[in-house]
Amino acid sequence: MGMGSASIVVLASGEGTNLQAIMDAIARGELDCTVSLVVSDVRDARALERARNSGITAVHFPREKRTQDEYSDALRDLIMSYPHDFIVLAGFLKILSGSFIRAFPNRIINIHPSLLPCFGGKGFYGEKVHKSVIESGARISGCTVHFVTEDVDLGPIIDQESVPVLDRDTPEQLAMRIHPVEHQLLVRSIRLLVSGRYEIIGKRVVRT
Repeated sequence: MGMGSASIVVLASGEGTNLQAIMDAIARGELDCTVSLVVSDVRDARALERARNSGITAVHFPREKRTQDEYSDALRDLIMSYPHDFIVLAGFLKILSGSFIRAFPNRIINIHPSLLPCFGGKGFYGEKVHKSVIESGARISGCTVHFVTEDVDLGPIIDQESVPVLDRDTPEQLAMRIHPVEHQLLVRSIRLLVSGRYEIIGKRVVRT
């Protein structure tokens, strides 16, 4: 990774395809930033392997016997020891404490597989989101990048992209069509943030 003007930390629990999209965009010169640290709560998460293959510091950070608050505080201290303009939650499945979120105000972003504020909040993650969208009869879904606040999935919306729900979609099929759109949306959102050309007005992020 070349030296950029901003540094991001990525938290991921699984395959790390969003992380890969970020790293690829940096390599292509589309993002003026570096990934300083990748953290996963899962020892064999592919995200860690992807980071190490790209020469990025990758840390397995299990919860083990820590409480949620203890885990979040230890994670906060770890991140504080690395450059961190923004923290990207890219499929990170651990709930972070309020104190963690308050330590990085308007600097933690998350990607969610629906058009928030619809189909968001506690319990809405992964395939559960797509199943609920299909069952609701909605004709449009998509994905949202938003700032993380203590109200789950209700932080200011940075950007969104819509994807049609087809008549015979299964949750798996809908997820497969949304997933590549997530990658593009996340890269676009990070590009805006590292540019600094935005302001938060109420529940939305506005380009300046």
